[in-house]
Amino acid sequence: MKLRAMAPVLLAPVLLLAGLSCGEEDDGGLQEVTLMLNWTPNTHHNGIYAAIEKGWYEAAGLRVKIVEPATGGVEQVVAAGNADFGISIQESVIPARAEGVPIVSIGAILQHNDSSLMMLSREGVTRPKDLAGKTYGGFGGPLEIALINRLVSCDGGDASKVKFVEVGNVDYLVGMEQDRFDFAWVFESWDVIRAREVERKEVTTIKFVDYLGCIPDWYTPLFITSEKMLKEHPATVRKFMEATAKGYNYAISNPAEAGNALLKGAPELDRDLVAKSSAYMSTHFVDSGRQWGLQDRGVWEGFEKFLRESGLTSKSIDVTAAFTNEFLPR
Repeated sequence: MKLRAMAPVLLAPVLLLAGLSCGEEDDGGLQEVTLMLNWTPNTHHNGIYAAIEKGWYEAAGLRVKIVEPATGGVEQVVAAGNADFGISIQESVIPARAEGVPIVSIGAILQHNDSSLMMLSREGVTRPKDLAGKTYGGFGGPLEIALINRLVSCDGGDASKVKFVEVGNVDYLVGMEQDRFDFAWVFESWDVIRAREVERKEVTTIKFVDYLGCIPDWYTPLFITSEKMLKEHPATVRKFMEATAKGYNYAISNPAEAGNALLKGAPELDRDLVAKSSAYMSTHFVDSGRQWGLQDRGVWEGFEKFLRESGLTSKSIDVTAAFTNEFLPR
């Protein structure tokens, strides 16, 4: 499920059908808006499907059309106005903003980065420095290399001894069991649960959030829209985010029901994995006592600085223009 930063490999391209633009109403008097996902449906999207199932978008006067990613990426589609909203990642939003792409993050789906590096337990890895001498299988993106090198060197290991091979969108468990590579970048909420609890494999993970003294935290995934949408249709953005927030708060309190809503929208998913992942996500969508969706300036500044210092972006951006909490429920 993991979408690699700055080197996206997207599943099944989706062509946007000609339809209503924002502001127009369908035959039922509902304003139709399009939401482009960052990946195929998964438990990161539970709040969306819960809001649809409960009728909260319709109650807000909206009909939400969900489409999967275009080959050019969510950011360009949203910026061009061919989708009203999208799900992106901070590691794509910052470089896009640096290139003048007018998109804005309007809500964080997860409060903290749920990424980790996963390997079979037989590799004997217990901490980042143990990755020296191991082979990483990924998409070949520069962020992958920068983060892994930083983790290993910060932990006292020799980052030059980490090998990198480009494997693309493959079954990581199979690749590791076939000794094609030793570790991969995954999400705890999906890939690790599938490995440990569904397929009963013995795996070890290095969670990014356990090493925030070495690498920054960042928001991945998050909701985006265009600057034009914020300027011309602020009421629509507010209604969309209010209904979406209700969906995610419901998913936090009712993970099984939210998982079932996801399965209605994507019945091809593994029911056991969805159930286990939904329970996990209910405790990770937001920190206790905090409002869902909030984004902190410090997180944006810290990650923007990391990208710049690692040579992944060539110029700084104004992070206060890259995100807003204004459209979350008050």
